Amino acid sequence: MSKKNGIDAHSRRAFLRSAVTFGAAAWAGSAYAQTALDELINSPRRGSWDDQFDAKASRTATAVLSNTPVFGPETIAHVQQAIFDYQQIVAAGGWPMVTPPSTVRLELGANDPAVQQLRQRLMISGDLPRAAGISSAFDSYVDGAVKRFQARHGLPADGVIGEFTLKALNVDATTRLAQLETNLVRLQSMSGDLGRRYVMVNIPAAYIEAVENGRVALRHTAVVGKIDRQSPILNSKIYEVILNPYWTAPRSIVQKDIMPLMRKDPTYLERNAIRLLDASGNEVSPETVDWNAEKAPNLMFRQDPGKINAMSSTKINFHNEHAVYMHDTPQQGLFNKLMRFESSGCVRVQNVRDLSTWLLKETPGWSRQQIESTIKSGVNTPIKLAEEVPVYFTYVTAWSAKDRVVQFRDDIYQRDGAAELALQTTTGIEQSAGPIDADALPQ
Repeated sequence: MSKKNGIDAHSRRAFLRSAVTFGAAAWAGSAYAQTALDELINSPRRGSWDDQFDAKASRTATAVLSNTPVFGPETIAHVQQAIFDYQQIVAAGGWPMVTPPSTVRLELGANDPAVQQLRQRLMISGDLPRAAGISSAFDSYVDGAVKRFQARHGLPADGVIGEFTLKALNVDATTRLAQLETNLVRLQSMSGDLGRRYVMVNIPAAYIEAVENGRVALRHTAVVGKIDRQSPILNSKIYEVILNPYWTAPRSIVQKDIMPLMRKDPTYLERNAIRLLDASGNEVSPETVDWNAEKAPNLMFRQDPGKINAMSSTKINFHNEHAVYMHDTPQQGLFNKLMRFESSGCVRVQNVRDLSTWLLKETPGWSRQQIESTIKSGVNTPIKLAEEVPVYFTYVTAWSAKDRVVQFRDDIYQRDGAAELALQTTTGIEQSAGPIDADALPQ
């Protein structure tokens, strides 16, 4: 992969403009704050939420996505603009903390003094127009602004100030500025030619972009490595899609997990369609194995293709030393979870057949119809791509691919250097029944 050590000419000019302008930011800070205050004072006062209802505000507030990829040519300039904007916010004193009331849930229809703090917070970050004014009413304008804020932070855009939304709101502006600066460096390191077609896995966001000719062709929700079994940062090339894959248990899993399971339940292998094969490929009966032995037998533990297979319909292979890959999963409900950090390092892909179709569209003979027909047959089918597609496992927690729409994610692996940015709760994270989770061991 080719890289650039510096910033391209356009981005460099944008950066220099930001730097020059920021030189006056400290001086302008008090004026900026006074202007904001004047705007609030002169704004029309809002009454009760129902007589100020504007459904359009709620519908359009979540339109924060762009077809520009995270590593698009405009991204660095947008992040530099975001850094300048946040420098101004910091110089003006940042934003207030939001303290929710103990008796009222902050959502559409609520009326509480805490909504005034919320309005100020959302105005300063650009999510709520200043013309909405300051009042205690959680009206449709606040509802739309909260949904926009939630969408920018990878949260369900339900308009309710819950645990995760409150945590994101109360990260101070100085910390967010530092997060942007940290991620600018990461983005600059990937500012070279990534390829005509490529796949980007953004681990903290737990999502995937398939990019073609500089634009996002597909986006996929993903499940990535848990905190203690992290998905690695890597650059590689996808060379193969396997339909109806076999799953072969690593030796460590056989020793630590399957052996104890077989002692408890001798039907475990049969129930999970796992066969034992010797070095010559001959099948070995589980009844002939001493499951109480100290060491596992020197056999291959291979799961047949099928719906209960740990990789379900599809495995996507790329060269890497970590033995990780992308794959389908029989546990589709995991994609609906907020915290999708559940794997042992591999990446599960929602709607993986769409991604397979995109990967194979330049490989003759592999239309969507042919892919579906092959999966239905249940026959293990490895397919070499006519042209390998670059894949990048990345770690980006702050970016802006659309002008003045800044995206933030939790620093799930604690690499940004600020405790406030790390995931501070385990609510919503599925706890494994044992040391190995379902993408590595059928249950």
